Amino acid sequence: MLTKYLDDLESRIDEAGEADLLEQWKHFADSEIESGIFYPQRRYTAPTKIEWPLITCNDAIADYDQMLVAQIAECSSTLCGDGAGRFMNVRANYGTCILSSVFGAEIFWMEDRLNTLPTSKPIPGGADAIKRLLEAGVPDLNTGFGARVFEMGRRYRAAFAPYPKISKWIAIYHPDIQGPMDIAELVWGSTIFYEFYDRPELVHDFVALVTETYSQFLREWQQIVPARDDGYAFHWGMLHKGTIMLRDDSAMNLSGEAFEEFIKPYDQRLLDEFGGGAVHFCGRGDHFIPSMCSMRNLHAINLSQPHLNDMESIYRHTVDKGISLIAFDRGHAERAQASGRDFKGRTQCWL
Repeated sequence: MLTKYLDDLESRIDEAGEADLLEQWKHFADSEIESGIFYPQRRYTAPTKIEWPLITCNDAIADYDQMLVAQIAECSSTLCGDGAGRFMNVRANYGTCILSSVFGAEIFWMEDRLNTLPTSKPIPGGADAIKRLLEAGVPDLNTGFGARVFEMGRRYRAAFAPYPKISKWIAIYHPDIQGPMDIAELVWGSTIFYEFYDRPELVHDFVALVTETYSQFLREWQQIVPARDDGYAFHWGMLHKGTIMLRDDSAMNLSGEAFEEFIKPYDQRLLDEFGGGAVHFCGRGDHFIPSMCSMRNLHAINLSQPHLNDMESIYRHTVDKGISLIAFDRGHAERAQASGRDFKGRTQCWL
């Protein structure tokens, strides 16, 4: 089953076209664009010669081959022209609950008709359960979805190996292991927000444990799929400097002061340890953006809802300080530019 799809992809990749796209992105990532908005473009299309299947998230999670086909099907769509300036990339696509499942959280499956990745339920027991996790230390990384994630990485490497163009131009990017506070919230549940006041030391201890687990998990992943040796990383079809893409979705629930105390030190450890990277957040972030953008080795920000933010504050702490905005909302960017906002070549949008 796999050969048909891999053969099709291999035959359609234009190496000169992919090299050109890579150079466009590197030019942007290296701050070599002086003004305006960056719109990456793949300057060729390559329609498929076969019919590709539609595979649901749940079916892909249940079967390694179906996961592989589902992921490379997105690469096929990209080559057909649906991906504009996106890179072809794949991941071990098990949702936001990979690390929470390693800590023992129960998977919450979505109905097949929703075709949505799973999440997890908080571990019962509140603070007492968290204390037991702390006593146990870093969990076995092969529990929960852990073993499946690592095996999927090996499957990608093995399947791609006979195909030189696929191996070179389809990136395997790191799985969604979120960020330390996001995982802490998934494992603990929403009562963690009370504990910032009632048991702050316990919160720190647990987020520190999650951070160490994140580090060990990503290092194990990189034994299977090594990080690039040129200082760049792929994620969601984008390229950024560094290695990792942290997620700070939980931060929108916290004050800027709480971000500074409970999130920044742990994000900073990972950015330092893994050679820098980018941060994604949903929702409102203008209240913590000064703290976030003071982190060392932060090269890019991906935010999904500019309409919820004071964007001039976001711009002052990102593009004005040399930190890129990636996959930014095109309409919002173009309206701001028309009103006189200078993006200094540090903002990327999709055509």
